Amino acid sequence: MKYQSQKVAKLYFIAAIGLFVGQILFGLIIGAQYIWGDFLFPTLPFNQARAVHTNLLIVWLIFGFMGAAYYLVPEEAETDLVMPWLAKLMFWIFLAAGAATIVGYIVMPFADLAKLTQNDLFPTMGREFLEQPTITKLGIVVVALAFLANIGFTILKGRKTVINLVLLMGLTGLAVFFLFAFFNPTNIVWDKYYWWWVVHLWVEGVWELILGSILAFILIKTTGVDREVIEKWLYVIIAMTLITGIVGTGHHYYWIGTPEFWQWWGSIFSALEPIPFFMMTVFAFNMVNKRRRNHPNKAAVLWALGTAVMAFLGAGVWGFLHTLAPVNYYTHGTQITAAHGHMAFYGAYVMINLAIISYAMPLLRGREAANSNKSQVLEMWSFWLMTISIVFITLFLTAAGILQVYLQRFSDNPLPFMVVQSKIELFYVLRELTGLVFLAGLIVYVASFFVGSREPEATVEGEVVAAS
Repeated sequence: MKYQSQKVAKLYFIAAIGLFVGQILFGLIIGAQYIWGDFLFPTLPFNQARAVHTNLLIVWLIFGFMGAAYYLVPEEAETDLVMPWLAKLMFWIFLAAGAATIVGYIVMPFADLAKLTQNDLFPTMGREFLEQPTITKLGIVVVALAFLANIGFTILKGRKTVINLVLLMGLTGLAVFFLFAFFNPTNIVWDKYYWWWVVHLWVEGVWELILGSILAFILIKTTGVDREVIEKWLYVIIAMTLITGIVGTGHHYYWIGTPEFWQWWGSIFSALEPIPFFMMTVFAFNMVNKRRRNHPNKAAVLWALGTAVMAFLGAGVWGFLHTLAPVNYYTHGTQITAAHGHMAFYGAYVMINLAIISYAMPLLRGREAANSNKSQVLEMWSFWLMTISIVFITLFLTAAGILQVYLQRFSDNPLPFMVVQSKIELFYVLRELTGLVFLAGLIVYVASFFVGSREPEATVEGEVVAAS
């Protein structure tokens, strides 16, 4: 670690991992409710537990992105953050607002929460992923503006690199597109049309710029490949991401009441969306193959390579499986969508956050470059436990989705929804068991930062390789 203000990132990383654990616990609860419908009812009904699960996912990923920015921007800009005090203040405000909102989801029905937070004055609650009360959304905007000011002024003050500028572009897009969460028209078609301007343009647009910049930073630090080479790859990847991702929003417009031309636009550009993810995979493996140094933090390199592969499989391959309009006609809203969502989020965003945490935390804790060998062995075990688990979760949900499509929508005698759900229950049981393995992998990941903490750090050929 070169700059004192980078220490702010540690707060964000610790909070991110804590919220990640919470997200998985609530995922297991709603997974159990798929099997036993009255599990924890009426104390914690499915709609409240699911809102907690999805909101924790979004919040902890944003905490991770903010921590990554606070760590890498000073190093790229070659100067300390202009306002480290503001970064700490916004951390506590964001954490308190997020925690209060999650507690609100758990302890009271949405109607009571809406009344308590005066939602009727400016209604924005109730939509999937955007369930937050209006007052919480306003708090998020304040935190985002303070964060962007801190990062932006730091970049203006210091060296401008492609990584910093791409990251800033992605983070700015994250904040700008969130403003559509405040647009809540009474027309359901308009509502869904602009709802996707938050959800799709985040996860299949600007978040991919954040992913690309963090991955490029990790690869520069761990491989020693020339910055110019990595930056050229980054330019091409983000160009393809924006071209395919923005127009690819159309694959959400097939059946919501929008004009028919979206079926063509959505299908064509969505079919191209796997290309930037494939390019990212080729990019990551090329950089590692051309490396000039064997970095001692092997776990961080593993997470970086895993990000590229799993993002391509989850967001690219599984996205393509049901993105063409004639296929999506049968598959939309089924467990095939859930299969794609689980692997895509894990591969693209969970893994890149874990990669930057894996790389940065040893340095933030005073080491030269890496954790001890014992710690890294545990961490790599956690990588395989979580990654193999998510692959099987995806396969089980895919099988459930295929059976659901056939029995409920394609067969000559379609069955009612709940009858079909009972017939695919086996896959929900298998998904829940695999989710427990995933939780075990996450616990091992957390434990890896404590096991072997007093042992000397890993070396390459007997020498500690300092991060540069």
